[in-house]
Amino acid sequence: MTEINEASVRAEVRAWLEANWNPELGLVEWRNKVADAGWGVPHWPTQWYGRDLSVGFVPVVEEEFQRIGAIGVAKAGIRTLAAATILAHGTDMHKEKFLRRILTGEDTWCQLFSEPGSGSDVAGAVTRAEMRGNQWIVNGQKVWTTSAHKAHWGLLLARTDWDKTKHRGLSYFIIDMKQPGVTVQPLRQMNGHASFNQVFLTDATVQPEFLVAEVGDGWAVTTTTLMHERRGADALRTWASASTKPGRAYEEERAEIATTMEPYKWYPQRAGRVDLIIPRAKETGMIDDPAARQEIAKLMVMSKAAEWTARRARTAQEQGRPQGPEGSLGKLVSSYIARAAARLHTQMSGANAMLTGEGSPMDGVIAEILVSVPATSIAGGTDEIQRNIISERVLKMPKEPSVDTTKPFRDVPRNTVS
Repeated sequence: MTEINEASVRAEVRAWLEANWNPELGLVEWRNKVADAGWGVPHWPTQWYGRDLSVGFVPVVEEEFQRIGAIGVAKAGIRTLAAATILAHGTDMHKEKFLRRILTGEDTWCQLFSEPGSGSDVAGAVTRAEMRGNQWIVNGQKVWTTSAHKAHWGLLLARTDWDKTKHRGLSYFIIDMKQPGVTVQPLRQMNGHASFNQVFLTDATVQPEFLVAEVGDGWAVTTTTLMHERRGADALRTWASASTKPGRAYEEERAEIATTMEPYKWYPQRAGRVDLIIPRAKETGMIDDPAARQEIAKLMVMSKAAEWTARRARTAQEQGRPQGPEGSLGKLVSSYIARAAARLHTQMSGANAMLTGEGSPMDGVIAEILVSVPATSIAGGTDEIQRNIISERVLKMPKEPSVDTTKPFRDVPRNTVS
C-alpha cells in the first residue's frame, strides 16, 4: 500500500488537476467533477464526495488548486455550516439530497436561529413546530437572517414541546425557503447594506423526513452548527475575489461572487481592516507619531497572537483533537481587534473618518469600517456570551444562577408573546 503523506497527496492532486482542469467548462459541471474526484473536500468521507484524508492535507490540496488557477467547490456562506451539520447529524437521504448541491453552489442556505426576543439566547426560541397530520406546521418569526432572500433552504430551530425544559423542547429542521408560508423582508443596515432579513413563518410546512436527528434533540444539533460558525469566525480566511482570467468557469464564478456573495462584501470592513492600518499610517503621516505607533504596535501584536491561536486550533483539528476554547477565544479577540482597528482608523483620519463618497478617506471605506465594526461583537454570539462560555467551560468558574433551565418552558417568563 502506498504511504499517504504530503508528497503523495500533492503529486496525486496535481496530476488530477493537470489532466482535468478546463476553464471552458461550466462552473457547476467543473465542480461536479471535483466532487466526484473527492478533491473539493478531501477530509470528508469517500462516500460523501471526499477522500477520507486528514484535515492536515486540506491546505496541500488547496495550494495545488491555487497553483494551477483551478476553481474549488463552493464553500462560502451558510452552506458550509449546513454541510458540517448534515455530515454530523443528517440521514443518508439528507446527505444524498443536499451535500453535492452545496459543493456545486447550486443551492443557497440560510440559518433560522435568532428571534426578536431571543438573539444570542438561541435556546429561547418560541417559533413553533407542530405535527399536524403527516407534516410539521411552523409558525413564528426569525431575524438577522443573512441571505434569506436568496436561500433555497434554511436551517430551522423551532420549539416542538413547551412542557419540557428550555433546551429539551427544541427540534432542528431543514425548511424549504421558497414555499408560500415563508415571507422574507430585508433589513437595511446603518452601513447602507441589506445583508440581513426578518423571516415570517405562517403555516409553513416541513415534511417529516426533513427533521434532523430526533424530536427534542434540536439543541445538540444547533451546538454543532454554532461550533462551526465560531470556528469560522477565528479561521484564517481570505475574501472571495474574482479571477480576471478568461474562460467560462471564471466568468460564472465572477457572476457568483457578484450575486451570491454580495451580502458578505462588507464583512472585511466589520473585521476592522487591520491590513489597511500601516498603509494608512504612512499615507496620513501618523506613522511618525509616537503615540499612534504605540497603538499600532499593540494592534499588530494582538492580531498576530490571534492568528497564531487560530493556527493552533487548526493544528489541533488536523490531529483529531476535540474542539477547545479557541473558537470562543478567537471570536472574542476578533471583536477586540476590530474595535481597536476602528479607533486607530479614526485617530488617523480624524473627523474625515465620518465622510463618505468622493473625496472621503478611501472613498468611504474608512466610514464603512466605523459603522460596520459593532456587528463583530454581536454576530455569531455576543461578546457577553463568549465570556460566559470561557468563564464556565474553560476556567470552570461557577455558572450564573439560572431560572429558565429547570422548569417547563411554557412557565419561563419571556418578553415576547408565544
